[in-house]
Amino acid sequence: MLVLFETPAGFALFKVLDEGKLNKVEDLPKEFLAPDSARKVVSLKAFSKFENTAEALEAATKLLESAPSKGLRKFLRAHCDGETLGVADSKLGNAIKEKLKIDCVHNTAVMELLRGVRTQLTELISGLGAQDLAPMSLGLSHSLSRYKLKFSADKVDTMIVQAISLLDDLDKELNTYAMRIREWYGWHFPELTKIIQDNIIYAKAVKLMGDRANAAKLDFSEILPEEVETELKEAAVISMGTEINDLDLMNIKDLCDQVLNLAEYRAQLYDYLKNRMNTVAPNLTALVGELVGARLIAHGGSLLNLSKQPGSTVQILGAEKALFRALKTKHSTPKYGLIYHASLVGQAAPKHKGKISRSLAAKAALAIRCDALGDDQDNSMGLENRAKLEARLRVLEGKELGRSAGSAKGKPKIEVYDKDRKKGAGLITPAKAYNTAADSLLGQTTIATALEEQDTVPKKKKKVEAEAPQAEEAAEAPAAEDKKEKKKKKKANKEAGLPTNENEPENEVPKEKEKKKKKKHRTEDDGENVEVGEKKKKKRKHAEQEEESEVQTKKEKKKKRSED
Repeated sequence: MLVLFETPAGFALFKVLDEGKLNKVEDLPKEFLAPDSARKVVSLKAFSKFENTAEALEAATKLLESAPSKGLRKFLRAHCDGETLGVADSKLGNAIKEKLKIDCVHNTAVMELLRGVRTQLTELISGLGAQDLAPMSLGLSHSLSRYKLKFSADKVDTMIVQAISLLDDLDKELNTYAMRIREWYGWHFPELTKIIQDNIIYAKAVKLMGDRANAAKLDFSEILPEEVETELKEAAVISMGTEINDLDLMNIKDLCDQVLNLAEYRAQLYDYLKNRMNTVAPNLTALVGELVGARLIAHGGSLLNLSKQPGSTVQILGAEKALFRALKTKHSTPKYGLIYHASLVGQAAPKHKGKISRSLAAKAALAIRCDALGDDQDNSMGLENRAKLEARLRVLEGKELGRSAGSAKGKPKIEVYDKDRKKGAGLITPAKAYNTAADSLLGQTTIATALEEQDTVPKKKKKVEAEAPQAEEAAEAPAAEDKKEKKKKKKANKEAGLPTNENEPENEVPKEKEKKKKKKHRTEDDGENVEVGEKKKKKRKHAEQEEESEVQTKKEKKKKRSED
């Protein structure tokens, strides 16, 4: 049985002399207490030395990835024919077994054996001293650290921070230079500013045209469409601008060259940033885009620092000034920061931007952690979350109802609500319309209405008293008409010689008597009421007279007492 041991100087193969001692794992540490006893357990069979630091660095990086390097494969093929190999890493053992067809062993006995070899390494390998081994291990560790920092694409985000900062600076410079060209050349051809809106096309047109007098002779078909070209040539003929000399035109063209060069470099820088973002943060790029993702990383400092932030912080990242102003003035806090420029938030209606930005920030926080700390380098999670957010946006806008949460049968069936239909039955009687005339006005009476009610109370009493004689008069009126008609009938019967009914007047007499009696009773009652009122008045006068007399007597008594 052989044992593979890795050192900063190279690979070593040790032959196990007594395999029976591997069965007693507890006794193995005692065998390596002294160099002589260690030599009885294992002996060096072969040693493969690294030729330079690059080879040592390549072998170390491959071992970290649990894969054998090219030099290790050659070394094992030469010395491990038909032998069992003990290794410290089970994944490395599987890789060696697949590629080299060498049986590998990884257990506690092998680990204890390797631990013992490490303690007596300088004694077991001749020519390798401790004073040489320490600088080798230190140099290899430094080289390995520099290599990992330099070539690890999933950890280097400094380039993204610098690239997005330079891209923003280029945008500012381009706008400044373009406005300077418009203002400078506008003295010569002011109408061109309104005809061409794009800054880059404006700079190309100025560079090609030079003096406006040359516009009629030139062909602008490569830069401008036909309609804009004809408009430019017509405006150049009737332009109101001033004349400029060749030296001024030369400086303006040089500035146009600067603008075009900067625009070309900006396009190259954007492509570089796009590629870096797809490599470093593919899930974040799929969710919010290259520019917004790069600005989030730059604002957070690094991708690792940004991964430590919660979704609520990612949502308002870039709006710190507005946040603290809102907290100070006790107003509502901002709903979004840099994430506002993402395409998903831009597609939402104004009333839904807050909800979408909150959902997008939560998903972006997960995507950032997956990019910074995960092993996968694809954007599957970002694309999946983006599809979910687009579905939520459609639900909010009412365009499409997505799958309800927790349901496993897909979209629920939605039926139109009918108030006149019962479940599992036909139509019921339709509901009656609301009668507004039946509304009660209790509790809504004002002071004016209350006063009117108080005034109507005595009026009602007067009406009742006045209606009584009117009813009597109305009853008497038809009775008088009946008498007249009867008299006429009697006369006509007498003239015709017909007999008359004598009982009719007899029946009428008692009725008239009863009515007269009622009138008398009423007059008597009225008279009695009048008498009662006169008696009360007399009593009041008598009482007043007595009081006056008593007062006079008291006054007289006082005078007498004073005279006495």
